[in-house]
Amino acid sequence: MSLYKYLRQIWRKPDKEVKEEVHSLKRERLLKWRREPSTVRIERPTRLDRARSLGYKAKPGFVIVRQRVLRGGRKREKIRNGRTSKHRSLRKDLKISYQVVAEQRVARKFPNLEVLNSYYVMEDGKYYWYEVILVDPQNPSIKADKNINWITKKQNKRRVFRGLTSAGKKSRGLNNKGRGAEKIRPSMRANKRLAK
Repeated sequence: MSLYKYLRQIWRKPDKEVKEEVHSLKRERLLKWRREPSTVRIERPTRLDRARSLGYKAKPGFVIVRQRVLRGGRKREKIRNGRTSKHRSLRKDLKISYQVVAEQRVARKFPNLEVLNSYYVMEDGKYYWYEVILVDPQNPSIKADKNINWITKKQNKRRVFRGLTSAGKKSRGLNNKGRGAEKIRPSMRANKRLAK
């Protein structure tokens, strides 16, 4: 078994000997993270196995940011005028996951970097924490790396806001294929336009 497989196993289902240590470590981290700002740049990923599987490399040009997101849905802002149908519901449906919200917030904080991917780290009763992998498209080591230099092309600019990350594609329903998913591609909006 490789190192990353062991790390994944400890994170998901720790053994009885390690279980208490893992729980105490998580508790310590939560106490620390609650006091930190909502967006924090960190030196190395908390879940190395997950970060590596999503494309992270410990080399110049890669940045890891931990983002905190408030749980409990979204509330519609107060509408002063307008139709009654808008007034009836207080809930605001974003149609995107908390993970996509976290990615977008990080992308706004670091406008010169592109979001590669993100993964879940922790949660409590009030917050979710996600770690977002960012890539600097202007970095020479990124331009020279044939596995990641696709992100330097102009069609990948601001990809997180167009639902092109893994979490964004999931929110758009692009994980479904075949029967029942005919009107999802290229996008729901494009399909509505074609119908007209």
